[in-house]
Amino acid sequence: MTDTVLHFATIITPDADPVKRRGMLDVLEHYFADKNASPLGATPPLRSSRKMMFMVNRRWELHVWELHGPPATWHDQLRQHLAQQPVFAVLSGLGGRNWAPVHEFCEQEAVPCLFPNVDVPVESERDFYSLYFSKGVLLEADMIAKRIIDTRADSSAGVVKTARQIYRTGDSGEAGAQALSIALKGHGIAISNHALAPGESVAAAMRSAQGADVLVLWLRPADIAAMGDKPPVSTKVFVSGLMGGLDRTPLPANWRGTARLAYPVDLPEKRRVRVDYAFGWFAIRQIPIVDERVQADTYLACGLLAETLSHMVDAFVRDYLVERIDDMLEHRILTGYYPRLTLAPGQRYASKGGYMVRFAQPDGMRLVADGEWIVP
Repeated sequence: MTDTVLHFATIITPDADPVKRRGMLDVLEHYFADKNASPLGATPPLRSSRKMMFMVNRRWELHVWELHGPPATWHDQLRQHLAQQPVFAVLSGLGGRNWAPVHEFCEQEAVPCLFPNVDVPVESERDFYSLYFSKGVLLEADMIAKRIIDTRADSSAGVVKTARQIYRTGDSGEAGAQALSIALKGHGIAISNHALAPGESVAAAMRSAQGADVLVLWLRPADIAAMGDKPPVSTKVFVSGLMGGLDRTPLPANWRGTARLAYPVDLPEKRRVRVDYAFGWFAIRQIPIVDERVQADTYLACGLLAETLSHMVDAFVRDYLVERIDDMLEHRILTGYYPRLTLAPGQRYASKGGYMVRFAQPDGMRLVADGEWIVP
């Protein structure tokens, strides 16, 4: 940070999805360009009449820190990046299966890490500098566990004695499956896992699920589309919505009456107004929509940072930035995919719940809630 420039980094891990990477960087680069073109250029209209509180308007500069190699080497890479170019905060970012080395680096170096796009955040409410929109697949695991446990308490729903989980080795679903196993521990449910090896057919794995009371699928769209025509008989099916593609999860038609998606965001019709501004902003700047949630979350992270900095009156201290975000977040009107965002000391995940949803028709994309908003 200088008297005229605020430096920010965004971090991308080697296993990050390349399509999401391009979408995220498109949003960041355009947002920074807008911000530098005009102090109010990237600010939503509802605040555009308010004067900026900066004593001096500083230019924002973005540094893309791309990591390479195994996770054990990331910490040293990040230290080198930070030494070469100190930054005020890490903004957004994109990870795959393992974000822990980045989280730990930011905590050790006292660098705020603001709302990265990760399916498996680090589960540590005691940490201070890393803020996430949600717990990702870990939240989904808690939601599915709650539904299974509640079902066991309902005598009319049938007794759940066995659960089978299917996921790809090395993908985010492995962490989701582990979290669900922990959440169900002590509830009298025998849990078995099938870790798909590279190249292994998901349809063959489905045959191993025959006879289980519950089937939990931590799978990507290509695997979901290849599951086969029929779900196992008399089996309750739960699917990770984050991994499957949320509204675009390609569930085969015969699975739609049985399967329930864990959906840790607001329903499409409820969030539409909150995301319309972002998508309009993308359209004006001709930003291709390649991943709606990642790009909307990235835009939301940028807006939260801009709004918070506008209240800091040149007091550019990292700890103060985090504290201001904690204080201001619950008053935010435009919350994107999430119905409500709140943070406080000991809370690092801003959205705390989600819905279990199902597809309304065998051949459509309309989702309906299967119950109320769940906060596990």
